[in-house]
Amino acid sequence: MNMGTLLRVALRALAVNKLRSALTMLGIIIGVAAVIVMIAVGAGAQARVEEQIRSLGSNLLLILSGARTQGGVRLGVGSNYTLSEDDAIAINREIHEALAAPALRGGAQVIWGNTNWATQIYGTTPDYLDVRQWSLESGRIFEPAEMSGAGKVCVVGQTVVRQLFGSTDPLGQVVRIKRVPFTVIGVLETKGQSMMGTDQDDIILVPIATARSRVLGTANLAKQRAVSTIWVKVAEDYDTQTVEEQVRVLLRQRHRLQPGAEDDFSLRNLAEFMAAQEASSRVLALLLAAVASVSLVVGGIGIMNIMLVSVTERTREIGLRMALGARTRDILGQFLVEAVTLSLIGGLVGVLAGVGGALAVAQLAGWKVLLSGEAVALSVAFAFVIGVFFGFYPARKAARLNPVEALRFE
Repeated sequence: MNMGTLLRVALRALAVNKLRSALTMLGIIIGVAAVIVMIAVGAGAQARVEEQIRSLGSNLLLILSGARTQGGVRLGVGSNYTLSEDDAIAINREIHEALAAPALRGGAQVIWGNTNWATQIYGTTPDYLDVRQWSLESGRIFEPAEMSGAGKVCVVGQTVVRQLFGSTDPLGQVVRIKRVPFTVIGVLETKGQSMMGTDQDDIILVPIATARSRVLGTANLAKQRAVSTIWVKVAEDYDTQTVEEQVRVLLRQRHRLQPGAEDDFSLRNLAEFMAAQEASSRVLALLLAAVASVSLVVGGIGIMNIMLVSVTERTREIGLRMALGARTRDILGQFLVEAVTLSLIGGLVGVLAGVGGALAVAQLAGWKVLLSGEAVALSVAFAFVIGVFFGFYPARKAARLNPVEALRFE
């Protein structure tokens, strides 16, 4: 028999027991749908992690001030201002593969008109936007005269714009930060959440000298030109670990630390952290797909069981076909096509259920999902393989029946 005839015979045999065929396909339907949903959820999670990594910036080193001891209690990292703006200048001067931007961070209440908002204030330099790969939506960044003269100007993030100004254009508006008036000269583009879940857009940037002298610092900090953090961006195609070691050696020399003494700063390689996060998200996506694939195997076992029952029930039919001239390969092909047809129909219905399920998860749970044609094609191909693999044994058993014994079967 040719393939067209085998397909017609298989469909007619499956139509005889519609309920049993539908229940047999249910395992494949659930399996394919589960694979598609899990791959979509895993890919969405991976895409979300990649977005957060891109929002943080690439090839970054973060230098934090050291700790100090007060009353016998050892305080945390950043409690002692051991870094200075001159350290960042030295990094830019001595290490050509790196771009450093100092920052002094603190919280403050910001007031505009009759509205107010508690946000993060960053005293920094224009290089901060280059290091963080952060663009301006409108306006400008600080000019040299504003940096040297502690100008009372600021650049605001999107969350601050939304909470303070609403639909009003913030450019040119005057806000008060700790009773000091600042003119808004720029608006940052949306950055989104960090990998730790903090809102990166809830921020106001001011010149670092202004932050030290008027908002966040004290006279002592202003004299030391102290900063809490230094962000360092490593140039493309350069090894971050090599630059990290160069930065460490330079800072130890500047801080006059003796060999064997502990660093009075904390140096973190965010590139390694981001690579680990990205690898974890890939493993999660693969794990979800592997777990969902188990249901496909279970569906295949269901097909094999039903096909074995079908062979037993149709033993006399098989014997009659053989007596009328059907060859072994015809019987083998007939039952194999039936198994594959069950798998493929179940796979196609499972694709529809999986796409609908993924969209439902995105809508109801608020998770990001990412549907891909490759995942759909892989699921259908897997369903086909399951049909062939688990349908071969029942088909082989039917093809090897003795015609005489089959005709006598009761």
